Amino acid sequence: MTDITTDTQKQRFGFVAILGAPNAGKSTLVNRLIGAKVSIVSPKVQTTRSRIRGIFIEDDVQLVLVDTPGIFKASRRFDRAMVASAWTESDETDIRLLVVDAQKGIDKNTDTIIKSLQKNNQKAVLVINKIDLIAKDKLLPLIASLSQRGIFTETFLISAQTGEKTDELKQYLKEMAPLSPWMFPDDQLSDLPNRLFAAEITREKMFLLLQQELPYTVAVTTTNWEEKENGIRIEQTIFVERAGIKPIVVGKGGTMIRKIGESARKELTKLFEQPVHLFLTVRVKENWADDPARFAEWGLDYNV
Repeated sequence: MTDITTDTQKQRFGFVAILGAPNAGKSTLVNRLIGAKVSIVSPKVQTTRSRIRGIFIEDDVQLVLVDTPGIFKASRRFDRAMVASAWTESDETDIRLLVVDAQKGIDKNTDTIIKSLQKNNQKAVLVINKIDLIAKDKLLPLIASLSQRGIFTETFLISAQTGEKTDELKQYLKEMAPLSPWMFPDDQLSDLPNRLFAAEITREKMFLLLQQELPYTVAVTTTNWEEKENGIRIEQTIFVERAGIKPIVVGKGGTMIRKIGESARKELTKLFEQPVHLFLTVRVKENWADDPARFAEWGLDYNV
């Protein structure tokens, strides 16, 4: 954060929706642009479950970067609600970024997003991500194919993971932000409540530690939050849909749940800049993803 202006007449403010197929690198890009962790990241697709607004501030510009759930063909109610949330954010934004995985190219999900933008006469900025993982000569046909779609105003080739070329994208977004007073305090990084963010960190650690062993259908809820003299006491419940999943999460003799808790506790202590005392419980709750309370917690529309 540098040289923040106090003259509101010079301030710029805008919403940036970051669209893309699952695992295109949207959350990594949001964290990279903001310079802090506001969205969880894992190799598992569909990690982001609702819009997460990260707040970028530099010079006289404040941008709200909306990390949306990956857009895909959804069948389950919860998935349909996530996709609907992504499109809602796209409709209500000043700038749209479409993040495309350079390795996967124009897959079915990316093609669906492009066609939807074309149908609604909506423009977007093309961001081809993960260029560090592909030979440069293979990028040219992808760029040419995407450019023919007629909806992209600018194209950026980046690696959100390494930071390559992300400064150019950041500068462009700053220049495109409309003249407008800021909407958020200059020390706020996200609009995600701490209780929800803490639950997301634990969910991220589960994905990273269990990887393919862990089904997508798990949830973490912060059930208690107490700020004490010796730090924050956080109690969380991990919900799994089937009894057979619980032993995987708990591990032999409780070894896995301790690893999850320790990893989450260390990161939460760093993020909240004070000691965190984390207590985890695992419960079996069939069809938790159809529970209206979960939709309300995430700001998703249950009736989609």
